[in-house]
Amino acid sequence: MSNSKFLVGLCAIGLIAQSCQQSPEPEMKSDLVYPDTYKDLESVDTIHGTAVADPYRWLEDDRSEETEAWVTDENKLTFSYLDQIPYRKALTDRLTELWNYEKYSSPTKHGNYYYFYKNDGLQSQAVVYRKETEDAEESELFLDPNKFSADGTTSLAGISFNKEGNICAYQISEGGSDWRKVIIMDVETMKPIEDTLMDVKFSGISWKGSEGFYYSSYDKPKEGSELSGLTQYHKLFFHKLGTPQSEDQLIFGGEATPRRYIGGYLTEDESFLIISAATSTTGNELYVQDLRVENAPTQTIIDNFDNTHSVISSSGNTLFIKTNLNAPNARIVRVEIDQLQTENWVDVIPTTENVLSVTTAGGYIMATYLIDATSKVFQFNMAGELIREIELPGVGTASGFGGEISDSTVYYSFTSYTYPSTTFKYSLKTGESKLYRKSEVKFDPSLYESKQVFYTSKDGTKVPMIITYKKGIEMNGKNPTLLYGYGGFNISLTPSFSTSRILLLENGGVLAVANLRGGGEYGEEWHSAGTKMNKQNVFDDFIAAAKFLIDNKYTSSDYLAIHGGSNGGLLVGAVMTQEPELMKVALPAVGVLDMLRYNKFTAGAGWAYDYGTAEESEEMFKYLLGYSPVHNVKEGISYPATMVMTGDHDDRVVPAHSFKFAAELQAKHRGANPVLIRIETNAGHGAGKPTNKIIEEAADMYSFMLWNMGITEL
Repeated sequence: MSNSKFLVGLCAIGLIAQSCQQSPEPEMKSDLVYPDTYKDLESVDTIHGTAVADPYRWLEDDRSEETEAWVTDENKLTFSYLDQIPYRKALTDRLTELWNYEKYSSPTKHGNYYYFYKNDGLQSQAVVYRKETEDAEESELFLDPNKFSADGTTSLAGISFNKEGNICAYQISEGGSDWRKVIIMDVETMKPIEDTLMDVKFSGISWKGSEGFYYSSYDKPKEGSELSGLTQYHKLFFHKLGTPQSEDQLIFGGEATPRRYIGGYLTEDESFLIISAATSTTGNELYVQDLRVENAPTQTIIDNFDNTHSVISSSGNTLFIKTNLNAPNARIVRVEIDQLQTENWVDVIPTTENVLSVTTAGGYIMATYLIDATSKVFQFNMAGELIREIELPGVGTASGFGGEISDSTVYYSFTSYTYPSTTFKYSLKTGESKLYRKSEVKFDPSLYESKQVFYTSKDGTKVPMIITYKKGIEMNGKNPTLLYGYGGFNISLTPSFSTSRILLLENGGVLAVANLRGGGEYGEEWHSAGTKMNKQNVFDDFIAAAKFLIDNKYTSSDYLAIHGGSNGGLLVGAVMTQEPELMKVALPAVGVLDMLRYNKFTAGAGWAYDYGTAEESEEMFKYLLGYSPVHNVKEGISYPATMVMTGDHDDRVVPAHSFKFAAELQAKHRGANPVLIRIETNAGHGAGKPTNKIIEEAADMYSFMLWNMGITEL
C-alpha cells in the first residue's frame, strides 16, 4: 500500500485536525457485553485489622481451566471489538511496511571472528552472523533463533564467549519466560558439546578460561506454585565443563547468605571474581575473590545495601569501582586488593551534579553523564585525567563505548525521538567518530521536531518532558497525544527512536515522554522521591504533565492517551483511577496493579525498596491501599476507554495483576467507553517477542487509541 493511499482521510490526526468531525461514542461501544466474571465473596484478607476483599483471587492461578476459559472469553470480546475498527488493517500494513528494513548491531570480536546481529526486516528474531575481519563483506550464519521454535516465540536471551573465543554459551527463553536454558557450543563446529543447563533465571554468564563459567539462578518452584516471591533466593554457581549441572558448585547464596539477586563476573584479565548481592532492586553488597591465589577466601568490599556499587576494571592489584556511596550521582574510585576498606577508596572521577554511567576500553574510562535526561560523553584515562569530550551527532542518547584493554576503537550508538538509532566507530586515540551503519528505516527526521519543556508538579518540583511532533501542526487542543511515563526503580527514560511511534507522528500526533520522579534522571535523590511513602509524587508528576499538555493546547482530555508498561503500568492504573476524566484513553501494559499482593508473586518481593509492602507496617499498608489500582476502582464511575495489555505467561509481573484490574473495571465501570483486556498468549513480560506480535500489538494499541478519540476513518 502506498504512503499516499494511507494518508487519504487523515485530516483528523494530520495538519488540519481541527476541521474533522469527532464522534466520541461510535455505535459499537454500546454493544459490549463483558464476560460474567465469578466473584468469590469469601475471599477476604484482614491486614492490620482492616478487611480487604479480593473476589478475583482465583484469577491468580493462570494455569487453571477456569482462568484459561476467562482469558479465551476476554480475548474473544477484545479482538471482536478491534476487528470492527475500519482502519486497523491499514495501520498494521503501514507498520509492517515501516518495520521492513535491515537492522544490524555493532560487531564484537571473540577469538578469530567478529560477531553481529542482523534482522532482514520482518524476521521474528534477529540472527547472529560472523565474519573473519571487521570490514569483510562476506559473513557466515552462526546462530538462527528463528529455528528454535515453529511459532517464533523461543528467543535468544544472551550469548557469552570464553576469552579464547572457541566456546560459547547461549541462553534461550521459551514463550517470553524469565526462566532460561543454557546451551554450550563449540564455535568452530557450531554444535553443542554437552547437556543443556536448565532453569536459569536473572543471570549472566561469565567464563573462567575454558574450564567453565559462573551463572545464577533460583530453585525452580514446583509446577503451579509460582506464588513464591517471599521465598525465592538467588544462588551463584560455577559450572565445570564436562560435568552434570547437578554437580555445579555453589559459590555464594543459599541458606548461609540468602539474597534475592546475586551476580558473579570476572574482571577482563580473569584475576578476580566479583560478586554482587542484593535484597532488592536498589543497593547491593560487593565481594571479591582473588583467583590468582589457590583457594583464596571471598573478601568483602562493602557489605551494606544502602548504596549501589560495581567493579568496572582492574589493573594488577587495583580495583576500579563505580559507586554512589557518598556520591548520589555516582563516582569512580580505586582501591588495592589488600586494603579494601572504604576509607582507602581514592577518587578517580569525583561525583558531579549529573548522573554518571561508565564503560571501559583500551585503557580508558568512557564516562556518560545524564544532563536533563540526555547524554554527554567524556573520555578519561585510568588516572582520571580528562582526555576529551566526545562530539555527538545531536541532543539524544549515546550508548556503547565498551571494549577490551587491547582495543583502539569502539562502537557506540546514538538515537533520539527523531533520530533513528545509528552506529558510529570511535577512535580512542584521535577522538574521531565515523559513521559505521545508518538505519534504513523510512523516516525523514527533518519533518519532525523534539523540544524539552520543564513543567511544575503539584508540590512545586520542576519536571522535564520531551515533546515530539510533526513540524507545522497547529496546537489547537485537538492533536491525538500519547503521554508515556515510567517513574521507578532508578530507571531513566532517555530519548530513543521507535519505529512503531512513526504511526502517531507521521499523522500529526504528539508524543510526550515525562521524566518522573522515581526514575534515575537526577540520581538517587530523584529516585527516592518517588518510592514508598513518596510514590504519590510519581502520579502527581504524570498528572501535571497531562495538565501541561492540555493547558498549552498540545491536546485536550478528549484527545489524550496515557501509556506505560510494568511499573509504568502501575502509573497508568493509578492515574486513571485517581483522575478518570483527565484522559480519553488509558493503556496500562504488564502492570503491577495489586499493591497489596505484588510481593507474593515470583520476583515481586525484590521490589519492596521502591514500593514498601502491606506487611511491614499499618501506615505502609494504608498508603498502598490508597493508590493500588485494583483496590481503587469505584462503583459507578465512568473510566476512560481502557485496554489493559498483558501476556498470559508473564512470570515477572504475573498476569493476575492485569486480570484482576480488568475484572474490577468491567464490573464497576459505567459509561460508553470500553474497558477491555488484550492478553497475548504464549508471551511473557515483553522481551523476545516475535516481530509480527510486536507489530500487531502496536497496531491494535493505536487503533484502539484513535478510535476512542472519535477518529472514525483514516
